[in-house]
Amino acid sequence: MLGVALLLGVSASPATADSANTSANASDSPTVEEQRLDRAVPQEILRRSGFDGVAPGFARDLGRVRSYQAAERLVARQGQSLWRRAVERAQGRGPVTGDLSKDDDRPLYWARLGMTRALRAWEPRGFELGDARRQRLLGSLETTSRGQDTIRYPKGHRIKRVLVTGFDPFTLDRDTRISNPSGATALALDGTVVRTAAGPVRIETAVFPVRWTDFAEGEVERTLRRQLPRVDLFTTVSQGRVGKFDIERTNGAWRGGFGDNENLSSTGLVPVADPASQPQWTTTTLPYKDIVAADTGRFPVYDNTAVTEIPAGGTAPVQRPDGPTPGSTARAGGGGDYLSNEIAYRATLLRDRLGLHDRLPGGHVHTPVLQFGAGNTDPATGEVTDAEFVRNRVDIIAQVRRIVVTAVER
Repeated sequence: MLGVALLLGVSASPATADSANTSANASDSPTVEEQRLDRAVPQEILRRSGFDGVAPGFARDLGRVRSYQAAERLVARQGQSLWRRAVERAQGRGPVTGDLSKDDDRPLYWARLGMTRALRAWEPRGFELGDARRQRLLGSLETTSRGQDTIRYPKGHRIKRVLVTGFDPFTLDRDTRISNPSGATALALDGTVVRTAAGPVRIETAVFPVRWTDFAEGEVERTLRRQLPRVDLFTTVSQGRVGKFDIERTNGAWRGGFGDNENLSSTGLVPVADPASQPQWTTTTLPYKDIVAADTGRFPVYDNTAVTEIPAGGTAPVQRPDGPTPGSTARAGGGGDYLSNEIAYRATLLRDRLGLHDRLPGGHVHTPVLQFGAGNTDPATGEVTDAEFVRNRVDIIAQVRRIVVTAVER
């Protein structure tokens, strides 16, 4: 998500004015994301992955519920089931239904939206639901279907613990076929054990939405606060520049306003708890020199030190290739000013506020942009997948895995 408008050639023109991001949708009306489900591409992705029955089955089960407590149990159970199914498909455990390659992250994304749309439209029998309860159920479905509540590590000191996060697809109005290699990586690595020179490493993952509102409401901190003191390394991951990986050295406390998956915008200081102690910048503690020097795969890996700042005493933004100067105000971290920069900022700020800066390696990895093959670049007429598209995604996943191993072994 680095320099999104520049890299992807799209206009950052969200449907709403900059504001505190509250959705324009009523709780029982489909959201902007959910409305995209009716397009041909999402329906094809669901059909060709075998995930087309997820939302209809969930809606039928909701129709049998006769109490709020039963609804809570059903939503949590089926949210976790969707996450497990997506992880198992990605890792080749159990049958892979349909002809889409197993590494595809898009079935999870579109199936989740089908479930949230069904839950939003559900009118229960025998009890009143109300907006507040419906929102709690929607929150539970989001959390469970993203793997955020099932991060578990074995006890003992003989295994290292790594946490990796990814994102949903985004810029879907530009091209509804888009996949996000960071989300695909999360599915491929969740719960896996990697043998390294430093011993066995257990990787746990979670996926986050591309929505300003969820971040402002503390979703990152709720998910990571209990985990960071327990892990030996963490990295947030997102899609960045064409043809290259970046290890982002510095993260900035600024939202640049690019439209999210709800076509909402937010510009201003990243909203966090205790803003009085909020720094303008946070830094990676990943071993970036070792990662850049290692042979991790076919894409080059860079130590990205660039930022955009307003210098102390200045008024205009200035690009700095070597990081921020003392007393400056952030306008973009190495990872830009979108949600990839923000998750990196929030995660590393949380690391520092928990007193873990000097002992916990953590930061952000930007993957290459996932590209379709030549001749399949037109969103209007292109196929939803092709051999080059799959090869690029598989190679990116494998390289993130090797980057993690390199960081643990340093």
